[in-house]
Amino acid sequence: MSDFPTTARVVIIGGGVVGVSALYHLAKAGWTDCVLLEKNELTAGSTWHAAGNCPSFSASWAVMNMQRYSLDLYRGLAAEVDYPMNYHVTGSIRLGHSKERMQEFERVKSMGRYQGLDIEMMAVSDIKDRYPFIETHDLAGALYDPDDGDIDPAQLTQALAKGARQMGARILRFTPATGVSREGDEWIVHTDKGDIRCEKVVNAAGYYAQRVGEWFKPYGGRTVPMVVMSHQYFLTEEIPELAKWTAENGRKVPLLRDVDSSYYLRQDKNGLNLGPYERNCKAHWVTPDDPMPEDFSFQLYPDDLERLEWYIEDAIARVPILGTAGVGRVINGPIPYAPDGLPLLGPMPGVRNAYEACVFTFGITQGGGAGKVLSEWVMHGETEWDMWSCDPRRYTGHADHDYTLAKAVETYGHEYAMHFPHHEWPAGRNRRLSPVHDKVVGLGGQMGAYNGWERANWFAKDGDDTSEEATLTWGRTGPWQARIREECEAVRDSVGVLDLPGFSRFTLSGEGAAEWLRGRIAGALPKIGRLNLGYFPDSRGRILTEMSIIRHAEDRFTLITASVAQWHDFELLHRALPAGLTLTDRSSGRSTLIVTGPESRALLSGIAQADLTLPWLSHQSATVAGKAVELLRVSFAGELGWEIHAPNADMPAIYDAVLAAGAKPFGMYALNALRIEKGYRAWKGDLSTDYTMLQGGLERFVKFDKPQGFPGKAALLAEKQQGVTKRFVTLRVDAGDCDAPYMSTIWQGGKIVGETTSGAWGYRVGASIALGMVRADLAVAGTQVEVEIFGERVKATVQPDTPLWDPENARIRA
Repeated sequence: MSDFPTTARVVIIGGGVVGVSALYHLAKAGWTDCVLLEKNELTAGSTWHAAGNCPSFSASWAVMNMQRYSLDLYRGLAAEVDYPMNYHVTGSIRLGHSKERMQEFERVKSMGRYQGLDIEMMAVSDIKDRYPFIETHDLAGALYDPDDGDIDPAQLTQALAKGARQMGARILRFTPATGVSREGDEWIVHTDKGDIRCEKVVNAAGYYAQRVGEWFKPYGGRTVPMVVMSHQYFLTEEIPELAKWTAENGRKVPLLRDVDSSYYLRQDKNGLNLGPYERNCKAHWVTPDDPMPEDFSFQLYPDDLERLEWYIEDAIARVPILGTAGVGRVINGPIPYAPDGLPLLGPMPGVRNAYEACVFTFGITQGGGAGKVLSEWVMHGETEWDMWSCDPRRYTGHADHDYTLAKAVETYGHEYAMHFPHHEWPAGRNRRLSPVHDKVVGLGGQMGAYNGWERANWFAKDGDDTSEEATLTWGRTGPWQARIREECEAVRDSVGVLDLPGFSRFTLSGEGAAEWLRGRIAGALPKIGRLNLGYFPDSRGRILTEMSIIRHAEDRFTLITASVAQWHDFELLHRALPAGLTLTDRSSGRSTLIVTGPESRALLSGIAQADLTLPWLSHQSATVAGKAVELLRVSFAGELGWEIHAPNADMPAIYDAVLAAGAKPFGMYALNALRIEKGYRAWKGDLSTDYTMLQGGLERFVKFDKPQGFPGKAALLAEKQQGVTKRFVTLRVDAGDCDAPYMSTIWQGGKIVGETTSGAWGYRVGASIALGMVRADLAVAGTQVEVEIFGERVKATVQPDTPLWDPENARIRA
């Protein structure tokens, strides 16, 4: 083929809405030398049979951003590219059956208002005014989203494709990619029509993404964590009553979602479209006797309406006219699911210059925003919004086939579930266990999963309600509350021990390691024998990550970071690593105990051979219970304390000795309460790329005068000169039953002035605390604001820029 492109800047594999949107956004930014490969016709995968619903609603800040952007793009796309589209903005009603559901709606409404969306709460008495065919007797209320509706997925994709082509990008249909190889710094994408050399590759292969992902394993890749689920919906024949109402009113009824029953019901022409997310759902292509076909383009699974029987009956009871019409057509097609139901969007883990834009469960409403985000990753290596919730690196080695299948089935069957702060989902558990896991459980540990690692959230006593049902609340009150208080008081008054498996830890060594590291962090390195916090900014001065830097020698370091940050942070270091330096991931071989409280020195003096007079932020090799350990004088709980780091095999003896010496076990909930009283930031909550180092209150960790440059230095200098627009604050909140969740809106004088980044009850100070960002002029101690918590605005006061507990750090330094 004389016109076959043999080179390109970027090759995108997959011609669904997401891949085409990525091509469109790259071309719009001037990257026109890009090629998209599609094995069949565009939209041949999940896009062609998608229902095409377009909600802006999401309980995730990042996903809401993405969906909001999509809907704004779609409103003007037809005119921009001169391609007609069926796009019906009907609005939608989400039904709430309970107080807890209405609280969730209030929170999402507040987030939406912050992002400029006109989401409304509805009383039961208002629902029939917008949807006359509904039964409302058992409802608590509803939420109305005026921007919701439906779009024709094929037309949307073709419109994006036309726009991309008009700007110079290439789309090759009926040109399946057959593999990839690497030559120097270039990728070679193979097809039956020839090879294409390129700088970067994007896996946008939809439900074939796992198969495409296998091609990248020789270059550092892994099995893509995804499962293909069968999503089934059906269209009724025409309903005369609905047709009459539509003719009289000149519009469709709003899209209806009964999220507590788990289905959507949408008007389709003059009939209805019912789409449940059933608990007794089915995954396909997950066993050897049900292999994925080579090509499933424009195909469907056999009808299986018996699975939906309960949901159909429930929907008919809710909207009786549904039962007056026969089934016109059944759609039962493949939809990819990641374990948490969110897409894989960003850098491909372990593979240089390769990206993923796949496993979209709601690809139509997210497609526009996904294309924007993916193009930013490809062009700049960073995105406008913090997109960690969708980053492929959020899953690490625990996300194997069994885990992914169990979680995908659980997530699909609970697609509309509320994610309560004290609830732990039961599927896919016990993937990674602490060396003392059985001991922790035997002590009453109520476990939670952290990047696959099981950690105790709190410790129950005999008679405590440890049922799953007890956790289905947004409130702080529950069987855990008294126990968290006891655990915090033990750390405050005596000594506690927290088993903390799963820290991400890397060793860095080689001549010049110190100088290289100085050029990656904003601040300074510790002296030999000491440790400190290092912050890694991006090119805009925004907070990429935080690591504890432990210095063993001039050019030898251990870097410790959050469990879930393992692949993210290793890649951040490894991709910039110069020749001659060695970086090794040692996360799996060692574990950690936190021993902390005013009596921790006395406890350790009886079981350890160590210099316990060494100052705060020092480290040493020592022995505890006769086992060699690394002892770090540091405590995230804000009390005198040490971290004990030791090989897994030695940890049981050490844990037994610490307990026998009188330490009280405490859990992650207590640790969260303790850290928030100190104003310590949590990764990807308080610390994210939504904020710069200066906004985050981290200027003391920035050395503008050091001779080394570092990413974002120029941006931070400019920000410092121009003035910071928002600042990190600690708030005392006059909260009621609930503490402020992530991204609660902060108000003053009827205007939105900021947002919370985390919130919890502080048991040492006896108050509800929130960390967050406010307009810079309001970041003054004593300023009165309001925090919106599940629809209720409560008073809050900006605190001095010191920890609420032990502001002079006297207890830590004791």
